[in-house]
Amino acid sequence: MADMVRLRMTVRGRVQGVLFRQATANQANELGLTGWVKNLSDGGVEIVAEGPRRELEILAAWANEGPRMARVESVEEQWTEFQGGFDGFRVH
Repeated sequence: MADMVRLRMTVRGRVQGVLFRQATANQANELGLTGWVKNLSDGGVEIVAEGPRRELEILAAWANEGPRMARVESVEEQWTEFQGGFDGFRVH
C-alpha cells in the first residue's frame, strides 16, 4: 500500500453540462480508483480519488483534457495521504 495516495483536483473551464462528471467516473472506474466527483457552485468540478499513484496520475492527465465537449482551462492538484473509506467511485 506504499503507493496508495489521495488526489483532490479542482477543474476549471467549460466543464459543467458537458458530461464531465460521468466521463470522470467512467475513467476512474476503468482505472480501479475510488472516490467521487461533483459540480461546484462556481462552475468548476471537484474530483477526489484514491488508489495507486500511477493510476491517479493517468486520471490527472485525463482531467487536463476532459471529455470531447469540455474545454479545460486549469486543473489544481492536491496530493495527500491515502485515507480509504470510499466504496467505488460516485457522481454527486
